[in-house]
Amino acid sequence: MFQEIPLARMRLWVLTVGPLATNCYIAACPETREAVIIDPGWDPEQILMVVRAADLKVRYVVNTHAHWDHIGANREVVSATGAPLALHPADLPLLQARGGADWWAIPIPPSPPPDLELQDGDVLKVGTLRFQVLFTPGHTPGHISLYEPEAGVVFDGDVLFAQGIGRTDLPGGDYETLMRSIREKLLDLPDETRVYPGHGSWTTVGQERMGNPFLI
Repeated sequence: MFQEIPLARMRLWVLTVGPLATNCYIAACPETREAVIIDPGWDPEQILMVVRAADLKVRYVVNTHAHWDHIGANREVVSATGAPLALHPADLPLLQARGGADWWAIPIPPSPPPDLELQDGDVLKVGTLRFQVLFTPGHTPGHISLYEPEAGVVFDGDVLFAQGIGRTDLPGGDYETLMRSIREKLLDLPDETRVYPGHGSWTTVGQERMGNPFLI
């Protein structure tokens, strides 16, 4: 299933995909129809249906991190759109291991290698949108978030959730690193910034600063 969320400076679709109900986001410039696909974890047909229906030109496919439920549709989506795949290099070993899918015998195709290695401070231009790369490790070694300041949104994968935080008990996870990422990167954003996580509903930085039990 999917929904389009009305925002002042961005067209945004949220698709709930795969067995872990992962949020895949398609964020587009309303003026140019250029778009970025964030975390195509499953259901490539559904993702590509939205792209075709909205007549979008996909500039990038971005993995916030390389767990299997966030990369499962990489191959089909990259192949169909011709867009470069972007990932932080510290998560490349996880991507090459199919996101840990073999730990649970999950059948996903291998991802193509990334075309673009993301680093903290990089900016991805998508039409009039400017996505700033925030290095937010802790859930995985190479986890990143994408912040668009004019639209006031951040896509943070599995770092900060509404009333929760990402798990750190999987290989490569580290609780102290995760909490540092949250406090130094995400909580440094304006309170009104909308946080679009990898699972569950959106929240705001201010709501989590005041009410998230892991941050009090």
